[in-house]
Amino acid sequence: MTRVQKTVFILAAVVAVIIGLTVHRVLQDNREGVNTAFIDAGIILLPEHRSVPAVTMTDQDGKPVQLDELKGKWSVLFFGYTFCPDICPTTLAQLRQVKSELAPAVAARLQVVLVSVDPNRDTPQQLKQYLGYFDKEFRGFTGDGDSLQKLANGLSMPYIPADTSQPNYIVQHSGNLALLGPDGTQRGFVRAPLNGQKLVAQLPALVQRD
Repeated sequence: MTRVQKTVFILAAVVAVIIGLTVHRVLQDNREGVNTAFIDAGIILLPEHRSVPAVTMTDQDGKPVQLDELKGKWSVLFFGYTFCPDICPTTLAQLRQVKSELAPAVAARLQVVLVSVDPNRDTPQQLKQYLGYFDKEFRGFTGDGDSLQKLANGLSMPYIPADTSQPNYIVQHSGNLALLGPDGTQRGFVRAPLNGQKLVAQLPALVQRD
């Protein structure tokens, strides 16, 4: 196992511990069943809000974007890539379906962002074309390796940078989603695999939170 792989493995283990402890704490503290319903839907809220690393990325239109620009809505960040053979298209298709089943007022308070873990191939043009197959309102971010690693680490979204010298390489990454609140802080995670029906049932209550 390489040094990078060891680091990612450790980070993934830490994420699992964070989620496990958060679930335990919520179950201990909650008496009304609301957070329990969130957990059943895979929505894991952190006990305290976490600041998001201040990095500059590039969006699907080729424009520089700060993470602060996501403020005002609830944001779901998925760290994946357009050449992914399985989990990425499946997840994006599920998010498209969830969005289509939400009331318009609820859907308007949510935004989906694909953060590419494959900046070598995922140009802004590639991101825009790919996301257009799912939902033209989905956003895509790409950036240099250092900024991407800083953002992924800050949001506890582990991935293993690929050996880009190999043909048809794949990138190992988490299937979880990072959940950001309207204030731009990380509020938690949406745990993989996604349960579309339960998310549709619980997201209206989530977006009513500040």
